Amino acid sequence: MKIEIRKFRIGTLAEKLNVERFVIRFWEKEFNIRPNRSTGQQRFYTEKDLERFSAIKELLYDKGFTIAGAKKHLKTQTAKPAAAAHDEIVASHITTMEPETSSASTQHSAHITALTAHVAEQMIELQKKLIKLRELL
Repeated sequence: MKIEIRKFRIGTLAEKLNVERFVIRFWEKEFNIRPNRSTGQQRFYTEKDLERFSAIKELLYDKGFTIAGAKKHLKTQTAKPAAAAHDEIVASHITTMEPETSSASTQHSAHITALTAHVAEQMIELQKKLIKLRELL
């Protein structure tokens, strides 16, 4: 009996995580995630990918980590045994530009993440406009 691994496309993953597709693509680049691709080069994700992206979202959105801090945290989590990996967060992993209160740090990180996502979205829009402009030429 063959066990089938459940796979889904980027739109479904984005819905499950409640983020835009460009955020998934941005995280792929930042966290060096290479999804499986079909012969037509469409991205396909597994449940394990969903868990990884959920962990990234939790670190960035809920816990106020920067991308650099989230990368460090995820790296230490994969190096630890599974039983001890989920409870420990080292304060140095939450990186900020300057000392702030926890609430301010969380707000700052959320703001930076939102700005980064906004810039990525604007870049995608500019790419679409360039493609249309090339078609006109």
